[in-house]
Amino acid sequence: MQHDAQLGTSPPDLEKYRRSLACLDTRSFLHNILDTGSPFGELSVVSSFGADSGVLLHLIAEIAPDISIIFIDTGFHFGETLVYRDQLVAHLGLSRLHVVQVDPLSQKRLDARGTLHLHDPNQCCDLRKVQVLNRALRPFSGWISGQKRFQTGERAGVDRLEWDATRKKWKFNPLADWSQEDLRGYQAKHQIPAHPLVSMGYTSVGCAPCTTPVSLGEDTRAGRWRGSAKLECGLHARPDLIAVSAA
Repeated sequence: MQHDAQLGTSPPDLEKYRRSLACLDTRSFLHNILDTGSPFGELSVVSSFGADSGVLLHLIAEIAPDISIIFIDTGFHFGETLVYRDQLVAHLGLSRLHVVQVDPLSQKRLDARGTLHLHDPNQCCDLRKVQVLNRALRPFSGWISGQKRFQTGERAGVDRLEWDATRKKWKFNPLADWSQEDLRGYQAKHQIPAHPLVSMGYTSVGCAPCTTPVSLGEDTRAGRWRGSAKLECGLHARPDLIAVSAA
């Protein structure tokens, strides 16, 4: 394993972990990383409670219902998302939901009027998402994300096991190789409640001011920051990740 000074030094035994997890199916993969004897330490799940979130949370609830679930409340979520969050938590029996928000002093200093998203969406995401997640992840040695490769070109290189060099945390994407058909089939089989906005054309659900429905044939995340070159909020900044499993 090469060490890139710009990205940061990867942890020891990284290649060993890659080999041991490479051929596991999704449930076995989750069992391994969530086992009490896992070398990865205490993990949390970061969920937006968006269009596809129910699948990952259902899988995790079967294995570790008491795992910490981090939800970043930006202050701009659709009301439907907040209702869906509470519905899904109750439905799956998840016992440790942590709702985290922007620091009030930072909000007053940088976005007192709540209009930052209108003229600098990158800065808004950094304030209301990235900085909030950085603080929320401090007690944990790693985090689990719901990223999938099919979502956008930016995510096509997502791997199931990564090293988040910026935060110096393990990062896991258990559904990286799942397709839309896989997700829909799992949701139907396990009767997972759907996000109410999905039926209205929202294939990806973020903050209300920055999310629109998606038309047939568009990427699932085409409705995010429509009309701009922005594709990601910054939580999954690719240059700061060392991918360690083969796509």
